[in-house]
Amino acid sequence: MSDIQSVLNENRVFPPSDAFVKQANVSGMAAYQAMVDASQKDYPGYWANLARENIQWKKPFTKSLNDSNAPFYKWFEDGVLNVSYNCLDKHLTTQPEKIAIKFEADDGKVTHINYRDLHARVCQFANGLKSRGIKKGDRVIIYLPMSIEAVISMQACARIGAIHSVVFGGFSSKSLQERIVDAQAVAIITADFQMRGGKLMPLKSIVDEALALEGCDVIKNVIVYKRAGGEMTFNAQRDVWWHDIETNQAKVCEPEWVDAEHPLFILYTSGSTGKPKGVQHSSAGYLLGTMLTMKWVFDYKASDVFWCTADVGWITGHSYVAYGPLAMGATQVIFEGIPTYPDAGRFWKMIQDHKITTFYTAPTAIRSLIKLGGDLPAKYDLSSLRLLGTVGEPINPEAWMWYYNVVGQGRCPIVDTWWQTETGCHMIAPLPGAMPIKPGTCTLPIPGIQVAVVDETGLEVDGTHGGSLVIKKPFPSQIRTIWGDPDRFVSNYFPEEMRGFYLAGDSAHRDEDGYIWIMGRNDDVLKVSGHRLGTMEIESALVSNPLVAEAAVVGRPHDIKGESVVAFVVLKGARPADSATAKKLIEDLRNWVGKEIGPIAKPDEIRFGENLPKTRSGKIMRRLLRAIAKGEAITQDVSTLENPAILEQLKEVIK
Repeated sequence: MSDIQSVLNENRVFPPSDAFVKQANVSGMAAYQAMVDASQKDYPGYWANLARENIQWKKPFTKSLNDSNAPFYKWFEDGVLNVSYNCLDKHLTTQPEKIAIKFEADDGKVTHINYRDLHARVCQFANGLKSRGIKKGDRVIIYLPMSIEAVISMQACARIGAIHSVVFGGFSSKSLQERIVDAQAVAIITADFQMRGGKLMPLKSIVDEALALEGCDVIKNVIVYKRAGGEMTFNAQRDVWWHDIETNQAKVCEPEWVDAEHPLFILYTSGSTGKPKGVQHSSAGYLLGTMLTMKWVFDYKASDVFWCTADVGWITGHSYVAYGPLAMGATQVIFEGIPTYPDAGRFWKMIQDHKITTFYTAPTAIRSLIKLGGDLPAKYDLSSLRLLGTVGEPINPEAWMWYYNVVGQGRCPIVDTWWQTETGCHMIAPLPGAMPIKPGTCTLPIPGIQVAVVDETGLEVDGTHGGSLVIKKPFPSQIRTIWGDPDRFVSNYFPEEMRGFYLAGDSAHRDEDGYIWIMGRNDDVLKVSGHRLGTMEIESALVSNPLVAEAAVVGRPHDIKGESVVAFVVLKGARPADSATAKKLIEDLRNWVGKEIGPIAKPDEIRFGENLPKTRSGKIMRRLLRAIAKGEAITQDVSTLENPAILEQLKEVIK
């Protein structure tokens, strides 16, 4: 891994303004460095102090880190708490009338709920779950649209000690069945339908399909939220309406006090074998991570209106919708729909209407919005914004610059955050009032997190050479195990050759300032004529061309070079209308990459599409692109794609 070459050359630097530094929760590099020094002086004590300061404990802990059974680490293990109590009850005496959630439905209707009423509804629903026999330790699948009810269901499970597993509402019945069987869930919370982009999309019928598959007879209850009131089947022996179990329940529910290491949730993430991995997170350590990063990375202030656009079906929606903002007592926006309905100005109109101060979204969304209307933000009042963020994958520098200049109007720092489902919260990200920011880099680790770039034997590489990104010490918010498969947990994340380090699976390099640059997943590294190149950097070069909105690069076996570079490109304008125009554009783009990076990185083939194959969360499905590039038949489930029809378009080769 140590011979991965960085070909991206980015020298622009944006220091925070004096005004931002002055008001920041972590103000200036000296303050950041003091926190880093404190963590290195007494690592377990550093985290213990933060846990005591930020979490309300029913029974205080006396032990910080227990590493006696590495890598199955435990934090604060003899402490007792409840996560829902820390998100809701503690605000009842200080700010019960403060708006907790501003929910904007697909059709634009807005609903507000304050902390007092949110607490009451969570308690009522928690009591309803208990009335159906659901108890501490039971696993509950949540398969809901983005809504206040999605947050209520997660918080209610946490309140009674049930372990939730949220499944994104775009997943198929087969994906749902796999998760039900693996978790041995006893209940599903779902809705009749969801609304996306003006379209009614079924959820309950997909649940019914899943429950007809093998192994799903473990489900005893299906709780259905009536979102649209459309036609659906109803099994009176198993199905129950949400409103029927919530109505007439007491608005008080004593929390189930649990140990710090009690599993809060299982969240399934794709595995290289195709079998989903059930990432298991603890209660206390996970909660602490979300609170600290809200405070440090998002520079949270009580006056903020926070908007993370992620669905709760993903870790980002867990940490920065369902838990982190509520634990901090924030007002946040939750959105049911998509950024392009009824038009591509939807996000910008929402920022204007809700006076959002902190906006956190994915680079794929940013690039799509550039393509669909790069001039649209200027038509809206975005003056409320003070901080921007990105999540999900590295953001290419040109998209970063558009985000900074057009959306942030040159005055809002951008926090480019690197983290994973498995880490629970940000690991590497700018503290916006502390450090200068460079487009395309996630900068430095948050205080207390120690990272390194290593070769295949776990030894740190020199200087700016590329290698595997690792985290050197255990940290409170990290994955505890893979549900039901501890051996896979060890082999995936703590392989023997990594010397006890957590292996992130990403390639990276450091620059002269020590900033971390993510170069792509380790399995996305291409080896072209003996050179190891990160796909992200070739994609960044393509997107820096003024004609290109988005690009995805994959490798294809090549008899001479080892691998050839295949690029799938989405243009800002229409696709080329004829072969001659397409060939000319392909040659221009190849030469552009050669000029930006070097001849070695020139794509051997470029294909044009109106979009890229993405899940409804905006994640590009590069596995599908690799299959298309190789000419292989696509055998995997494509029902989770936002746009499955695009696959046929991308198979077209320009001759």
